[in-house]
Amino acid sequence: MPVADDGSIVVVAIDGPAGSGKSTVAKRLAEALDLFYLDTGAMYRAVTLAALSNGVDPSDEEAVAELAGRVDIELRSDGTVLVDGVDATMAIRGDAVNAAVSVVAANQAVRRELVDRQRRWTRLRGGGVLEGRDIGSVVFPDADLKVYLTASPEVRARRRAGEQADGAVRDDTVESVARDLARRDAYDAGRTHDPLVVADDAEVVDTSDLTIDGVVELLVSMLGRAVGEPGHPVA
Repeated sequence: MPVADDGSIVVVAIDGPAGSGKSTVAKRLAEALDLFYLDTGAMYRAVTLAALSNGVDPSDEEAVAELAGRVDIELRSDGTVLVDGVDATMAIRGDAVNAAVSVVAANQAVRRELVDRQRRWTRLRGGGVLEGRDIGSVVFPDADLKVYLTASPEVRARRRAGEQADGAVRDDTVESVARDLARRDAYDAGRTHDPLVVADDAEVVDTSDLTIDGVVELLVSMLGRAVGEPGHPVA
């Protein structure tokens, strides 16, 4: 595990909109650096699923906040997500959750609860690679490396459509996904609490024309410079 010059643990914050490649890059980077990986978006999705499963209106801020304070969320290293002990790995990516997660993620009390959990998670594991929409700006503003991944709207839409398709991606599907992403971007960037922004001193990386390996190698090099070490080889 890499350490900074002063011997402290290393935290890498990766933010960006959907389709920018942050989940894939964050996982690969964590593997390359022998750090733990946390998908903070899955936590908001878990709270959203818990609300829907318990008949709680996602727009009822007080009820959802109360639920967020007591729901048990377990994110396993193999990608499995347990919500109150039940495997919800697929359910948190379903249409119902997709439609409601932005509302839940805009809930200030929910964000406060989950940010606290994210910080505890990182401290208990001695650092990690965290990805989301407010890691560098809110959760860990003093992260050793803060990265904001982005890509062109068309590339992002095609990537996301590809995740949802079993075969070839249709152009009309890409257009539909692009509209959904644009709405999500506007909502996330315009929300009152912890909006999607490029954190101060974050490295902005456009992944449109880069391979996953290329992005990971670039971030490994950036982190090496940030903590005073030569670039770590990609595993």
